Amino acid sequence: MAGEIRIRAFLPADAAAVRELFIQVNRLLAPAHLAEAFEGYITRSLAEEIDRLADYYSSRNGGFWVAIDDDEIVGMFGLEASAEHAMELRRMYVAPGARRRGIARKMLGFAEEECRCRNRLQLQLSTSELQQDALALYRNAGYENVREEIAGAASNKTLGGGIRRYHFTKRL
Repeated sequence: MAGEIRIRAFLPADAAAVRELFIQVNRLLAPAHLAEAFEGYITRSLAEEIDRLADYYSSRNGGFWVAIDDDEIVGMFGLEASAEHAMELRRMYVAPGARRRGIARKMLGFAEEECRCRNRLQLQLSTSELQQDALALYRNAGYENVREEIAGAASNKTLGGGIRRYHFTKRL
């Protein structure tokens, strides 16, 4: 896996690989004491979002993309409208075996350009304390930490479970 990374729109044929990447990354993130909570989060997110990506993101004036290396999906992310001139970055994951190659940085740059093309000049996102590499990426890319919270309630956007979440924004 050392080819040129391409980013393209999600296709229905990508569904199984995207589903597997989502499950794999979230299971790797799960601390032992939260393994059961993560399984519930995974199940809920699959049903409400991942297993219906095209419908989910189109209904939110957004889209979903995959990063490809030699015909293999090595990354993924989505964008959904969050305000009149803003979008929210969602589900940005890189396959564990493909990390440290600039894939996340490339996907983030693509997402920012997509926002500009849609005249959405602010990109918002959130991540948890469990994702230290993501926190460093966003800070290094000029994102401002606008809010922190302890996530109590579970949804398809957060595990809950008392994990600290960081909310970032960037003017584009």
